[in-house]
Amino acid sequence: MLLREYLSLLLQSPWLVVAVFWGLVLMSLISWSIIFAKLFSFASARKKMVRDTESFQEAHDLRTAIQLMGRDQKSPAYQVALMGVTELNKMDDYPGDASERLDAVNENLRRTMRQGVSYQVNLLGGSMSFLATCANAAPFIGLFGTVCGIMHSFHSIGTEQSAALAVVAPGISEALEATALGLFVAIPASIAYNNFAGRLSTIEADLVAFAGAFLNRVRRELPSIENGG
Repeated sequence: MLLREYLSLLLQSPWLVVAVFWGLVLMSLISWSIIFAKLFSFASARKKMVRDTESFQEAHDLRTAIQLMGRDQKSPAYQVALMGVTELNKMDDYPGDASERLDAVNENLRRTMRQGVSYQVNLLGGSMSFLATCANAAPFIGLFGTVCGIMHSFHSIGTEQSAALAVVAPGISEALEATALGLFVAIPASIAYNNFAGRLSTIEADLVAFAGAFLNRVRRELPSIENGG
């Protein structure tokens, strides 16, 4: 009953207030869908990161490590390692002596691994900017709706030539609800964004550490890799 009355009141509101209301509802729906999707993706990425790091450390050589990690090819660590292996294979025909080749391999792999880490971090952090936008913009959008509603209420006072509570209260109530809806959108988005930013930083640090371990193993095993063993 209350919902029906509110919707009836909303339909009598200025079009700007109605647009603000539905805009905030849409922002809320999108932000919550992003929140649930990111909860799953960050938990999954963290689990895969721990598993692949353990597999990499336990493997007796680089080839075995890549094979173990490749059981889940969507893993961020595996994707970074795959970029490293691809770049390493491209260096097979590098001209020059062993020392020059080793220096070139180290430099190219370092650059490639850095690119791989950045790509995976950006991939995981996709859509987080929308949460930040909701957190920052939704309160002001709601406030804009409130201002429009109050202006409409004052206009009603002039039209009805009465400042009775029955004349102005519905419009003011509706206006304040726009602010409340803006906060309802902004608060979860802000909490989720800060939480996800912390998780993303942790995964980025883990990927950087993994890339360093990968480079160290390549340096140790490069002679045996070149000899096919």
